[in-house]
Amino acid sequence: MISVKLKNHLFKTPILVASGTYGYGHEVKDIAQIDQLGGIVTKSVTLYPREGNNPPRIAETHSGMLNSIGLANVGVKKFCLNKIPFLNKLETNVIINIAGSKIEDYISTLEILENSMGKHIGYEINISCPNVKEGGMEFGVDAKTTEKLTGELRKRTNKLLIIKLSPNVSSIQDIAKGAELGGADILSAINTVVGMGIDIHTKKSKLFTTYGGLSGPAIKPIAIANVHKISKVVSIPIIGIGGISSGQDVIEFMLAGASLIQIGTMNYTNPNIGVEIIETLNDYCKNNKLESIQEIIGKIQVYE
Repeated sequence: MISVKLKNHLFKTPILVASGTYGYGHEVKDIAQIDQLGGIVTKSVTLYPREGNNPPRIAETHSGMLNSIGLANVGVKKFCLNKIPFLNKLETNVIINIAGSKIEDYISTLEILENSMGKHIGYEINISCPNVKEGGMEFGVDAKTTEKLTGELRKRTNKLLIIKLSPNVSSIQDIAKGAELGGADILSAINTVVGMGIDIHTKKSKLFTTYGGLSGPAIKPIAIANVHKISKVVSIPIIGIGGISSGQDVIEFMLAGASLIQIGTMNYTNPNIGVEIIETLNDYCKNNKLESIQEIIGKIQVYE
């Protein structure tokens, strides 16, 4: 009833966990029922290991959190050696998030993963990364750059190719269309919104980097609006992300046009929140006499 099929892949529920919030998966193996979820998206993997930004790099807000982790990770080679064996044992879909600083970084990382023994079904491409060849401008703020990057990766894999879109752009619809033209199978939206916090006692920014990514319930209306905007201009599925904390939130995102969703910040409060809201989705289907939750995707009724 609440399973979703996309591109020949079955997701037992429409609920995934967002990149970084379950680490590489093994961090929560004793406290979360991972196998009951529709899937897990790993924390970002880069070509070489990264220590990330200096602390402080996380700050709580009234309705979520600010973070500036800086893509800290073990690098793709250690990921293949030390993390993939655990991920291969999971009885749910695994999607690997990839980040980079040049198109060549993304390509090399993906090629190494393609030659690994991983059972992952696809890749989520984090395009909210500074493109060092373009003076630090993010890949995801330019439609042509997004299309080029997506096209290069598309040539190199038959697995699901998911492009994660940033809301910090002038037109997320244009970026979405660029990703679709490049050959993306799915879009995920949204990444974090730029935010800032200040400690009034020290008079310093709450993050070493001054600015960071705001996530959590505060950004839910922004995320839903962007999912709806994207759904009107592309024909490929969308994964909704941003402030989801209940089954009702999941339903809202699906009505706006999302086929799947990812839970992020709220996993830090309750690592099993994704499993706990499954019952709400089942009840909604029963109460509305739905054979499949997929029947509600994009069915928002807008005022004429």
